Amino acid sequence: MSQRITTFEEFRDAISGYRLPRVLLAGLELDLFTAIGNRSWTVEDLSQELKVSERGLSILCRNLAAVGMLQKKGPLFRNSRLSATALNRNHRAYRGGYLSLMQTHWQDWGRLLESVRSGLPIDHNIPDPPNYRRQFTWAMHHRTLEIAPVIAAQIRLGRARTLLDLGGGPGTYAMAFLARNPRLHATVCDREAALAVAKEIARTHRAGPRLSYLSLDFSNEPISGTYDVIWYSNVLHIYSPEDNQAIFRRAFAALAPGGRFIIQDAFLHDREGLHPTEASLFAVSMLLFTTGGNTYHVSETAKWLKEAGFVGTRILSLKKGTEDWENGILEASTPVRRPRAIVRRTQLKGSRRAR
Repeated sequence: MSQRITTFEEFRDAISGYRLPRVLLAGLELDLFTAIGNRSWTVEDLSQELKVSERGLSILCRNLAAVGMLQKKGPLFRNSRLSATALNRNHRAYRGGYLSLMQTHWQDWGRLLESVRSGLPIDHNIPDPPNYRRQFTWAMHHRTLEIAPVIAAQIRLGRARTLLDLGGGPGTYAMAFLARNPRLHATVCDREAALAVAKEIARTHRAGPRLSYLSLDFSNEPISGTYDVIWYSNVLHIYSPEDNQAIFRRAFAALAPGGRFIIQDAFLHDREGLHPTEASLFAVSMLLFTTGGNTYHVSETAKWLKEAGFVGTRILSLKKGTEDWENGILEASTPVRRPRAIVRRTQLKGSRRAR
């Protein structure tokens, strides 16, 4: 939703926007696209296969076909290209991790009022299920699988030889940078459960041997090693301002002189901190799922970078339509220190003048 709401009709239409998403989710919950596979089905046969009512399935399939998720020819329905691949668990391109996350988010957003009242994430007093971190990491891989190579192609790493993917989860971006830069070596830094997924993915990638792993709670511990570039993608919003400022100081200490700290996130840009709308809406997810996360104004983030010692903060412009977030990449650098020999010569000249 990007338009302003100024009339009751616009208000009504905005609220009614739940209808199509609910139809799409019903298809996922039925595993309808997997059941259809590569065949064409009548509603009668498909309803028997899925053990649901013919009337209900007929209306569902009609609406899925109306938006192109299914193709209809006479009494027969079949999958679209998207449904037959990304939504079909029997296809190698299946995005199951991210699809599961979207399904649970529908239920979680229905509990928004709980978090608004308490200021705490939902289920804050219930530990995560044992397999949650692994499932979430796969979801992030499925989310960024296509966009990471597009973004990596537009960020020139120059003479960089080492990159740290800080909070990199599945390492999808790290692998994309490695694919574009044959002389680069990358390290993914995250929790052990996330790194286990990253290792699985790297084994299927040609650049996998140039990827290393660092198990670390970087929100509380120093970052070991020295790097030419630190990539901090979609992590900023998870943490509070205080936590991010501490992480920025740790990142500064881990970068070589002249090193680059590149942040990708859902930044707010307007004077009042309301837009882009998608960035504001994403803050609701942080309310629901984190204890202190939010989306932040680009100028606020730039101030934190300056306080941590970074210089030359700027927004990296990508080709329109290829961004993860609108104007969503901010870069800063560590100062370049002069070589000792130059410092000594300057000091020597100064001492001679003093005489």
